[in-house]
Amino acid sequence: MMNSISPNGQYTFQLRALFAALAMGLLATAAQAGTLEVLVLDRDGKPVPDAVVVVQPSAAGGAAKKALPLSATVNQEKMQFLPAVSVVGVGAKVRFTNNDAWDHHVRLTVPGALASATPSNTDGLSLRLEGKTEGKPASSTVLTLDKPGATGAVLLGCFIHGSMSGHVYVAESPWTVKTDANGVALVEDVPGGAATVKVWHAVQLVDKAPQNLTVGAAPAKVTFQLDIVPRRRRG
Repeated sequence: MMNSISPNGQYTFQLRALFAALAMGLLATAAQAGTLEVLVLDRDGKPVPDAVVVVQPSAAGGAAKKALPLSATVNQEKMQFLPAVSVVGVGAKVRFTNNDAWDHHVRLTVPGALASATPSNTDGLSLRLEGKTEGKPASSTVLTLDKPGATGAVLLGCFIHGSMSGHVYVAESPWTVKTDANGVALVEDVPGGAATVKVWHAVQLVDKAPQNLTVGAAPAKVTFQLDIVPRRRRG
């Protein structure tokens, strides 16, 4: 005697099969999230630290392994901005602190908008920070950067000391990473599928064309060669 399936039972079976297929598809898509290792070289083929690598997946959704920081500290120390390049998310609060014994400015060239400064010691986009003296805390101020702007980078300078420069890169894509001393940026948990990779560097005046690639489960390596040779910062 042959077993029979009622119309309702067959419909339920088909729904279960459909949900199972959808679940398998979602798992397969999630499994495709991959890791990109981006190597940035200068014109002479040497590694470039402090370059900013931005990966923008074409597919919507997905989450970066590490969220972009919404706070950062930039010190003025030994006539330098340290770190030379900071990467933050939109709306980040950045504290500038003068650890030198002499006065400095924080001069900003901002592609986006400057939301606020605390305390209110701004003169346009220039802030004066008094030198550190014995028995008093270092002079500091906090700025909120609320737009990434066209290039993403806020140029830092000092009216008093023209040799001082630095940058804060305000990124929209959570897959934005700064290269290390070996010129490598490791970008993790990039959603599978098509993506573009671009590189920003303070000395590279004309942006290099982005590279298109397909992200899969297997780690991938990408090399960018810039047209410049950055000067080494003094220690």
